[in-house]
Amino acid sequence: MTLAIDCSARYCAVALHEDAGDRILASASPDIGRGHAEQLPGIATSVLAQAGRTMSDLNRIAVTIGPGSFAGIRVGVSFARGLSLALGVPCVGVGALDAMAAPAAEARATPVMAVLDARRGKVWALVAEAGGAVAFPGAELSPAEAARHAQSCGADLLGSGAALLAEIDPALGERVLGDPAAPAIGDVARLAARLDPSANPPEPRYLREADAKPQTGFALPHESAGQWS
Repeated sequence: MTLAIDCSARYCAVALHEDAGDRILASASPDIGRGHAEQLPGIATSVLAQAGRTMSDLNRIAVTIGPGSFAGIRVGVSFARGLSLALGVPCVGVGALDAMAAPAAEARATPVMAVLDARRGKVWALVAEAGGAVAFPGAELSPAEAARHAQSCGADLLGSGAALLAEIDPALGERVLGDPAAPAIGDVARLAARLDPSANPPEPRYLREADAKPQTGFALPHESAGQWS
């Protein structure tokens, strides 16, 4: 049984996945904006309670590792690692772009580009082939670069950056599947259940360095949830 966690965007999402039956037993994805560290433990406890399960029933922890909010990713990864150590179960890292593109590509049997608005004139993009395998790994690109790549591989678009690509190439507008800012937590859980924890460690995948870093000798009590990687 896998407990999946995603704090890479505005949502504090948790899902409980029954691996043997490949079904989601319970989930929650409240749009909290910020405050993931304060709310994540309670949301995880609530999801387990909805399913009539306890922490002792878990045999795997999964967490999205980015790209996305610096603060949110760190909260999710830290919580997942701590839970993994406490329970003595493996923890697997899941790329946010992978969890968006792969399920959509499998369902549609066509290439799908997951593309998120990275702000500052950039997007994060990844392409999954029709079978779900990654054809183009996650990278930070200009919208124009991403649009050219989407056209060259005939990919449909999914994510908050899709509209930026369609502005550059209107023909891509017909291939936009949706504009979510984060993967569906159920897709994170299902993908995580198939991944090898040793090959997919819970290590942040920011794709960009932080805009600002704490000065030596100073401790910042809380990083803004608006800081994006």
